[in-house]
Amino acid sequence: MSTQPIRTDVTIVGAGPCGLFAVFELGLLDLKCHLVDILDRPGGQCAELYPEKPIYDIPAISVCTGQELTDKLMAQITPFEPTFHLNQMAESLEKTADGWWRLTTDIGTVLESKVLVIAAGGGSFVPKKPPIKGIEDFEGRSVFYAVRKMDQFRGKHLVIAGGGDSALDWALNLQPLAASVTLVHRRDEFRAAPDSVNKMRALVAEGQMRLEIAQIASLEGADGQLSGVVLKDKERGEWPLACDTLLAFYGLTMKLGPVAEFGLNLHENLIPVDTEKFQSSTEGIFAIGDINWYPGKLKLILSGFHEAALMAQAAVRVAYPERKIRFQYTTSSTDLQQKLGVA
Repeated sequence: MSTQPIRTDVTIVGAGPCGLFAVFELGLLDLKCHLVDILDRPGGQCAELYPEKPIYDIPAISVCTGQELTDKLMAQITPFEPTFHLNQMAESLEKTADGWWRLTTDIGTVLESKVLVIAAGGGSFVPKKPPIKGIEDFEGRSVFYAVRKMDQFRGKHLVIAGGGDSALDWALNLQPLAASVTLVHRRDEFRAAPDSVNKMRALVAEGQMRLEIAQIASLEGADGQLSGVVLKDKERGEWPLACDTLLAFYGLTMKLGPVAEFGLNLHENLIPVDTEKFQSSTEGIFAIGDINWYPGKLKLILSGFHEAALMAQAAVRVAYPERKIRFQYTTSSTDLQQKLGVA
């Protein structure tokens, strides 16, 4: 977290495929990028929701998974050294007295840039909250939907609820730090990577982690601090389980979120752009990928890549209007090849 503004050429909201490819196109034009994403890793929907889902319409790649596409994009932008601000939501936007865009995240990171690119897909991922009465009273103090600092949970008696990759990953990663870890899932089958499931079961067999096949019925505690949860099962009924912290991973949903408050003209919760620059109604703010709208829009990753290329050509003129821009091809430009480290 930073309390002092960080200045950069371009701030990109969203680290999905389109945001990542935008780093490449902007990097070729010598624009430095910082990216903000609410998820804990780059890749957007591809990495979070569909890491093993095959994708068939990426040019020249007959098939790849969402995670493989993310990995390839990350490798491609390595020469440009982008900075990622993960586990953060872009919360507010204002313009400084000297004409820069100041973006503040929900944990206080402040980024100031000449250009803002919104590549937020369908919006911000927000956690699905379990339908447990009174859970709001504990949120942010002893109930959490994400892990932003692992050390925050050192010495805690954790209940981790969920059966996907996030639940299993954090159960394994936090087990060495926590006083105890209990994984709670409604059935004895998991949607996580098989290796993670095997590691979890090994820890359970060794008595280093506890597994409860049940649902959370209610919470116990006062003044925002948990003292335990009540579990329930059709056959076993209800029973208490002592803990001081609950991490709930019930999946994610998407909402436009604070981007809706950025003062942009919206069309059915999407950002209208022109098809020359992919600039919004506000100069210096661009939108690419599923978050934008224009006549004939196709919500395809390859369309977002095309939009990123044209956006970059316009963005450099906003960031550095005095600079002479000469269009070059990576196949023939020694200058570009040097930037990519392949000359």
